[in-house]
Amino acid sequence: MFSAETLSALFKHDKIAQKQVFETLYPKLSGICNRYSKNQIQANEILNAAFNNCLHKLQQQRHNQQLNVAEFIEKQFIIECVDFIKSIRSEYYVSSTVYATSTSDKTYDLFEDSVFVDVNTANNEIIIKSLQQLVPSQRLIFNLHVVDSYTLKDAAQILEASEETVKSNLEKARFNLQKNIEKNIKSIKNEQPL
Repeated sequence: MFSAETLSALFKHDKIAQKQVFETLYPKLSGICNRYSKNQIQANEILNAAFNNCLHKLQQQRHNQQLNVAEFIEKQFIIECVDFIKSIRSEYYVSSTVYATSTSDKTYDLFEDSVFVDVNTANNEIIIKSLQQLVPSQRLIFNLHVVDSYTLKDAAQILEASEETVKSNLEKARFNLQKNIEKNIKSIKNEQPL
């Protein structure tokens, strides 16, 4: 995707090459940020911080002239997104363990009848919104394992957690994502004029 000249320019901290790489990879990186973050503001913060960290790590790979820049940045970018979310300690740990309750909120029962929503037919905006509503620990493992195809073992290493914890969070994420999608579809249907 990127030429040897672009790679060489990146190693020399060339701002024009950095801009070219950023603009080329922006759609993909922006999509990753939206999936891993809780809202658009956080996604923008992640995008800037993670891309700069990726460039720094890329420049440490100077000796590797056969490096695939796009692949390296994409893989490193995902790790940087995870690290960014984990660095927000108050959000990551508190929301992973404490659940706000409200009398108006409906709690879902595992054995309650529900309509299975085919994710392939759901609107992308609904899926992203539903992903963003997951607590960080569930959002991270779902993205790593289901969307980005990391093994549970690799995801556990990235998250610095045990495989059992990762498996548990993945199951919770799948269940809660399904319920979030159902809830968001219902709310959109209720908002539409008759």
